[in-house]
Order: sequence, then structure tokens, then C-alpha cells
Amino acid sequence: MNDTITRVEDIAPIKHAEAMELAETEYRRFTDMLGQLRPEDWDKQTVNDAWNVRQLVAHVLGFADSNGSIRENAHAMRLGRKRAKEKGYDHFIHGVNEVQVEEREHVTPAGLVARWATAWPKALKGRRRFPPFLRWIPIDFGPVIGKKPIGPYLMDVCYTRDTWMHRIDVARAAGLEPSLTPEHDGRLIEEMVAEWAELYDLSVTLHLEGPAGGTYVRGDGGDELTIDAVEWIWTLSGRGTGTGLLAKELPL
Repeated sequence: MNDTITRVEDIAPIKHAEAMELAETEYRRFTDMLGQLRPEDWDKQTVNDAWNVRQLVAHVLGFADSNGSIRENAHAMRLGRKRAKEKGYDHFIHGVNEVQVEEREHVTPAGLVARWATAWPKALKGRRRFPPFLRWIPIDFGPVIGKKPIGPYLMDVCYTRDTWMHRIDVARAAGLEPSLTPEHDGRLIEEMVAEWAELYDLSVTLHLEGPAGGTYVRGDGGDELTIDAVEWIWTLSGRGTGTGLLAKELPL
């Protein structure tokens, strides 16, 4: 853990150039983790709904495919919105998730690994070249988050967060130790700390332990919490149950 005390108000937002560097690193780490999976790991249950490891990897692949292809993205959005409407989901993204996993249900673990190897560079290229005139169009992320611009929030930040969090999901399901560093994972975590603390207007002192951690203070730092950095966002994202500060969700 970094012993330096960081004022939340001083945390710089992740801008496009840095965001793409973080995205590339995360895609590479996800690739490395896939290479560590044993044959028996692919059927292990994850914390994500009813998905096992294979289905969760298919989900991550689905969004990489969408990020790398305008046609694939339009296809997934069209069918996903239709599915969400049919099932009465509170947000269309749940329908998109279902469709993407179902369409890759037939792909073997080896096939998923092979497809991921070709998909993520295209996804990175698509995110890097996302049209500037579309970047500031707001989209609704649902309760808590609300409306955010598609470029700076979704393309630059959220897709990397999603891949990162699912790397943790897969690692925990398979009993693997995820690669964590202050430079990469710590940067992602501190940006989430800033969003979370500002979202709820918290006066808080947050001691996050582990290689991705640090100490963060906002306002007068009145409320204090000490927890492992990964466990912190694991809980806030709804994967665990928390009380007090840990009940203030940050959906991922």
C-alpha cells in the first residue's frame, strides 16, 4: 500500500490518452490470466449471476467484439434492447449481456482464448478512434450513476473497469492470484475512489490496503474505513454485502 495521503479532490481524472494506456495494459493482463486457466477452471462458478468462468469470458469477449466493430455493436445493442424489453429488465445492458453470452455459448475455452487474442487489439483501436463528435453524447447508466458522456466515461473508463473487475472475478473463481500494481490497478482504484466519494459527497478517510491501495481523504475525513483495495470495490460493486460506507454502491 502507498503510505502517501492523497486528497480525493486532487485526484486527476483519467483523460483519453492515459485511458488507452490503461486499457491496453488491462487487456494484456486479462490475456495473461486466460493463459493461466486450467481445463477444470472454465466450468467453475463465478460471483456474476449464473455465469461460470467460460460464460464470463464470453461476456468480456462480447464487449471487445462490439468495441472493435460498429456492425457488431449495432447487432448486440439491437438484440439486447429487444431482450431487455421482452423480459422487463430495468436497463437494456442486461439484455445485451445475455445476448452476447448466448451467441458465444458454443465456443470452446480454446476458441474463446483464440478469439480474445484477435478481438482485444481491435477493441483498443475502436476505443482509441471513437468519433470525437459522439464523445459527449450522454447515456443513462441507471440509478446511482445517472447520465454520463459516452466517450470520457464509457469508452475511456468503464470498459477498462469492467475488464479489470471481471479479471478479478475469474481469478477468484479459479483460485488464481491476480497481477496487481500501484501504477495500473492503483490508478484505476483511485479514480473509482474519487467518483465514489464525490457521488455521495462523503467526508471520509479511506485506508485501502494491498498493492493497489492507498490512503485517501475527502472533506474533513470524518468517516474512516480500512479495507483491502480490491475487497473495497468488490463490495461496492454488489459482489459482497456491506454496511455503512460499504453500503454506498458504485455499480460496475
